[in-house]
Amino acid sequence: MTTLNIADYHDLLQQAATLFLNRNQAQHLGNEQALFSRAVAHLVDSFTTSQATAENIVSRAYGEVKSGEDHRYMDISSSTSKLAMLVDPKTGIHHAVPVAMIFQQLIDTPARRRLRSVN
Repeated sequence: MTTLNIADYHDLLQQAATLFLNRNQAQHLGNEQALFSRAVAHLVDSFTTSQATAENIVSRAYGEVKSGEDHRYMDISSSTSKLAMLVDPKTGIHHAVPVAMIFQQLIDTPARRRLRSVN
């Protein structure tokens, strides 16, 4: 019998979450929170993983699904709790964006109605 290490197990869970999100997103047009919650429940039920692990895995899978062909990313290892390092590999440019600015421009605005809390 083969055992998976934790990273491999999380990769497997993320693949399952990505497949679930892609397969079911048409049923939840306009209600991303319901899709997210169903994907979490799917991982908890099908893989007997904890709620917290499922939420983290689905968050990553959701980000991958929504990013599509956009290859820009946040460099986690260079970011801090106060500064997000965003990288555009196509141009090679690194952007240092204060987390406070992300909140001001995306989270704390009236236009926020498009964003939903995932907790």
